[in-house]
Amino acid sequence: MDSRLQRRVQRYGWDKAAGDYEAGWRAQLAAAQSLLLATVDLQPGERVLDVACGTGLVSFPMLETVGETGAVVGTDISAQMVEQARRVAAERGSANARFERFDAEAMSLDEALFDAAVCALGLMYVPDPANALAEMHRLLEPGGRAAAAVWGARVNCGWAEIFPIVDARVASEVCPMFFQLGTKNSLANAFTQAGFADVRSERLNVELEYASDDEALNAAFRAGPVALAYSRFDEAIREAVHAEYLQSIAEFRHGTGYRVPGEFVVAMGVKQNV
Repeated sequence: MDSRLQRRVQRYGWDKAAGDYEAGWRAQLAAAQSLLLATVDLQPGERVLDVACGTGLVSFPMLETVGETGAVVGTDISAQMVEQARRVAAERGSANARFERFDAEAMSLDEALFDAAVCALGLMYVPDPANALAEMHRLLEPGGRAAAAVWGARVNCGWAEIFPIVDARVASEVCPMFFQLGTKNSLANAFTQAGFADVRSERLNVELEYASDDEALNAAFRAGPVALAYSRFDEAIREAVHAEYLQSIAEFRHGTGYRVPGEFVVAMGVKQNV
């Protein structure tokens, strides 16, 4: 896919998903985000970059950790995500939080500005993840560390049929290699390619819990990466994709809801002192 088209799809797709994102994914992503934050091990007073920050699900917990003497800058390609994060920061009176709409591969920020950088479940959507990691590397102080979380191997993600189900109706153009970084050592290798040292990674298996059909459908279609394509469907097509997706996760039904398996990979690397 042309990288400019992929960026445009990401921008407007996540604009569509912004209003439903937290309700659909806050609980399901919490374990991966917790591991990510434990891995990067922030300290009071540190300056932190949150790439693909979305609505700030990771930004605000990091802000609590670094405290009033620290700072968090969140960036996202979606204007609606950034605006939502800014509203939350204003409501909380978080003067040391800043949110900007930037492409993850080209952020208009001074180099060597941050002590740490994270990217929580965003690298899968970037045209060239190694470039995004190299940009994070550029923005770190020598000795700074970066951590990223991605979805794991496709075979370990029970919700993965959402992509072929949608693409059978309209080319979603979401991300042609969505699960690539979650296979084998791909994420760690991308960190090394971007210039990081002391790279390590860890896998995390979870169950994504949904209390009802409606919860599972909202997360899959309205709150996630296929939101833009889904918005183009008429009612008949929506009913068809709903039925097909629920059938794809039927084996994970638990009572009136679902427990769908998922896998995450978290990796970390350090920018060497010059």
